[in-house]
Amino acid sequence: MGQTLEFSGKDVDIAIKNACEALTLSKDEIKYDVISEGTSGIFGIVGRKDAKIRVNNPDNKSASQTELEGIKSIVDEAFGEETRLEEPPKKEVKSFEAPEPVDVSEDSIVLGNEALQKMADLITDDAKVSARTEKDRLTLTIEGGNAGILIGRKGQTLDAMQFLTDKIINRKSEARVRVKVDIEGYMETRKSNLRHLAFKMADKAKKTGRPATINQMSAQDRRIVHLALKDDNKVRTQSMGDGYYRRLVIFPKKKNSFRGKRRSKR
Repeated sequence: MGQTLEFSGKDVDIAIKNACEALTLSKDEIKYDVISEGTSGIFGIVGRKDAKIRVNNPDNKSASQTELEGIKSIVDEAFGEETRLEEPPKKEVKSFEAPEPVDVSEDSIVLGNEALQKMADLITDDAKVSARTEKDRLTLTIEGGNAGILIGRKGQTLDAMQFLTDKIINRKSEARVRVKVDIEGYMETRKSNLRHLAFKMADKAKKTGRPATINQMSAQDRRIVHLALKDDNKVRTQSMGDGYYRRLVIFPKKKNSFRGKRRSKR
């Protein structure tokens, strides 16, 4: 008798696609029940829940192997296959540092430009969107209009526009496109400030020996902090919570001191 597995996705179709990829079966070959159709939440940002399906696995894979593949499918859906560190079967090895570049299609450029221009026009007047591409990244820049209103408090309006533009483009794109929205160089300034904050909080964690927490961070901001501290072998970073905005916790590492104390007691 086959084992029962659960798969998630932005909607039921993507959950089915994840199941097919994990089990290496076609859609017609799997039997599934819909557990939850998911909810889009407010503007797709607050309160969003993934769709879930339950699949009867007909092959003889071990429970641990199928469970691992199910987890991989969820990670791929959320972050893209380039985040995997292991070697995919029958493909060249991909690493996080050097993912295989995919050219941004003309359709993606037009779709992103039009979607962002409509959002900007609803917020302010005289804003103009331009686009440039670099490998698998599409950068959309807004010039003119009221930059302060477009950026919003702590960049939240800019975050929302980038999130929605990313979803609109990648909903119809076969290959994952990395979307970046910038307004008058704000993102570079923000990146520099976040790196400074990351180093400051890491020093605090190392000095106090306690975790240091940065609250309410978007996925893009968390990634900047993760990358800033990835070569610091005295701390580790972890995102915690649910939803689009999450906490990022910086933990100090204490392996050596812990082992020394244990040895001194014996």
